Amino acid sequence: MPRIMEDDIAAVRERARIEEVISSYITLRRAGSDWQGLCPFHDEKTPSFHVTPSKGLYYCFGCGAGGDVFDFVMRHDNVNWMEAVQLLADRFGVQLRFIETGSGGGNREDTGVRKRILDANRAAAEFYAKELLAPGGVDARRMLAERGFTQAQVAPFGVGFAPKGGRELHQALSRLGFSDKELVKAGLIRESGGYDFFQGRVIWPIRDSAGSVLGFGARKLYDDDRQRGKYVNTAETPVYKKSQVLYGLDLARRAIGTKAQAVVMEGYTDVMAAHVSGVDTAVAACGTAFGAEHARLLRRILGGGERQRGQVIFTFDGDAAGQQAALKAYALDAEFEADTSVAVAAEGLDPCDLRMKYGDTAIPALIAQAQPLYRFVMASILASYDLNRADARIAAARELISRLGTVRDAEKRDQFLQEVAGAVGIGMDEVRRLAKTGTARGRQRPQSERENVGVNASASATQAAPTLKMPNPRDPALLSERGVLRLMLQVPTYFTTDWCALQSVDFTHQAYRAVFDVLQAVPFQPEGWGEAVRAAAPEGVIRQLVVELSVEAPPREPTPAYVAAHVARVRLPRVQAALAEARGAVSRANSLGNQDLYDPQFQDLYDLLAERERLLAEATAGID
Repeated sequence: MPRIMEDDIAAVRERARIEEVISSYITLRRAGSDWQGLCPFHDEKTPSFHVTPSKGLYYCFGCGAGGDVFDFVMRHDNVNWMEAVQLLADRFGVQLRFIETGSGGGNREDTGVRKRILDANRAAAEFYAKELLAPGGVDARRMLAERGFTQAQVAPFGVGFAPKGGRELHQALSRLGFSDKELVKAGLIRESGGYDFFQGRVIWPIRDSAGSVLGFGARKLYDDDRQRGKYVNTAETPVYKKSQVLYGLDLARRAIGTKAQAVVMEGYTDVMAAHVSGVDTAVAACGTAFGAEHARLLRRILGGGERQRGQVIFTFDGDAAGQQAALKAYALDAEFEADTSVAVAAEGLDPCDLRMKYGDTAIPALIAQAQPLYRFVMASILASYDLNRADARIAAARELISRLGTVRDAEKRDQFLQEVAGAVGIGMDEVRRLAKTGTARGRQRPQSERENVGVNASASATQAAPTLKMPNPRDPALLSERGVLRLMLQVPTYFTTDWCALQSVDFTHQAYRAVFDVLQAVPFQPEGWGEAVRAAAPEGVIRQLVVELSVEAPPREPTPAYVAAHVARVRLPRVQAALAEARGAVSRANSLGNQDLYDPQFQDLYDLLAERERLLAEATAGID
């Protein structure tokens, strides 16, 4: 897995000033040394969104969104961290270098190989697009027109044509300075003979959500094509992993995040037809079945937690292959927080054919009538049983419960069992008995089977764990805890190396304690310490709280005495408790008449009394 070199990340962070980046998305106005505007992540009329250039952070006091410049681009553009860095690097002219981390444990510096492949792919995409408009691309243009697309509709997708000659792309990219070794590594030419990998085919560039061209898909156009398969994709390269990319995501990413909907289709022309028809959340897998990596990619873009659940809609053919695809998709249902549905055209037409036959309103109408995925799978399963036989009805119910009984919403569980009973034609009591038996068997699965579902088991364990809640920033009982953490993040040099003897137990609120634990775990360094703390903080409440405390203005300008007062107020309760225990120990030793026990106990009591008096003095001296 490639990793961006730290020096390059620092260079991007330095050049991509957070106020400049964010002001290109929303209007910011000066607010003292900070900037302020309306939050782009929730509806508001009064600005609660603050940008603090001195710390390189943004934070919304309305919805809690916050982080650095990379976090903002990730959230706003629905991209992952690496894509956000790449987007900003391209914008501000930083050439990124990568380190490949191999499974053998050794690292090797990638001196721009990944970038050269991406550059070659971009140049190839431009070449193919020009060839589509050239005289040699007439057959490709005719095929696209026959599929119902005008040239204006094709352009946003970058569709192109690979000439039949077999060496045109190779020659064009060689003139641009790309070596044969680079072009072979990119999958653009063949190692033997240097022939173009794609010849005489319609070409679709496959781009990531940031718009970088990772590879290509190609459709057969001529009968004398030597490559087998109607569709052929780029072989896997250092930048193209077919299980981790979705065609059309570059165009659909923002709409998916905004609408909390993703429509998964099976072909490039289907995705194009959907977008042209107004369904701008359509994507498709590239040369492979929709799998777990694709599901996790969509889940990240759709969001979760406090956001709306959203919807993932699959489009399948109504034939046996479509039914098998639905079963595989349902097996991934646990990967989504979103509701999963399926849309199947009544005539078995794929979305592109549907649009060709019925016009631009056909695909939106198809998506609007999507049914829950489990019901489609249920119908597919029932079709294989003769429900006129009693034993077949029991077998059908057992298979339905076995395959579909993982309905995540507990409130819908009973409704699902009622649907099984009605569809199969047996009593509800019998269905509940079968469900109970199936659950018991599931709990006794062999270890090998349990290991196969490790991802879902891990997710369930995470969901079962108690979740932290954001503390009330105005809770008077917690003001000192909040204040000292705010100071630790904003003026860490005012603290001694052991954080002035503060301990995790000094923090009574779980979230504040968790933030302190993160601070303790990250070694202090003069440069980049804040970024290291945010990176170490687990996503969710803890990271949100770290950002909030990093930008929250203290009531007054911090001084060493002000810091000492906050430390003293947080430490005092623990010292008071220890003092009460020490008094009890001295009293017990005195009643026993044991001088050897009494002397050290009395010394501990004396030391604690002195510590309390010192803390009381500091607690009042540093804060008015």
